[in-house]
Amino acid sequence: MNDIPQTQVAEKTLLIIDDDAPYRQRLAQALEKRGFAVTQAESVEAGIAAAKAQPPRYAVVDLRLADGSGLDVVPEIKKSRPDCRVVILTGYGNIATAVAAIKSGAIDYLPKPADADQVEAALLEHRDALPPPPEQPMTADRVRWEHIQRVYEQCDRNVSETARRLRMHRRTLQRILAKYAPRA
Repeated sequence: MNDIPQTQVAEKTLLIIDDDAPYRQRLAQALEKRGFAVTQAESVEAGIAAAKAQPPRYAVVDLRLADGSGLDVVPEIKKSRPDCRVVILTGYGNIATAVAAIKSGAIDYLPKPADADQVEAALLEHRDALPPPPEQPMTADRVRWEHIQRVYEQCDRNVSETARRLRMHRRTLQRILAKYAPRA
């Protein structure tokens, strides 16, 4: 009888890496109430160390951490435990970083502030079906802006090279990049 709860706890080990302490602690408390054994870390370095010390079954990683990118942590977690299900959280979401997160080994990418229900659903969901279509799809202006941002990131943030690849004038591209993203 003692063996069953330990097995369940071992299978629900969770590592949360986020430099926003109040958010991280609230999320940890909520997921502990749902049966997860939670370990917390606030930096890339601490997250990698925690993943190596006790490889988790699940992980929630913030994209932007004070000492680097959460994308650097995902491959290290996967080295420690290849079957770990990693979800990336971000307040700075765009298509380019979502693609990078999935390529690095994450299973999902959620915008902040994601609540415990959303995080738990992303961690435990095992279906391979496509998600339902969005209620409010991106506008054409937003799709254009996302494409420009993706090419810009692929060119290592080199404006001249990005402009050449997009076949647009460099100064026009600089004006577009200086503006905020279009809504929706």
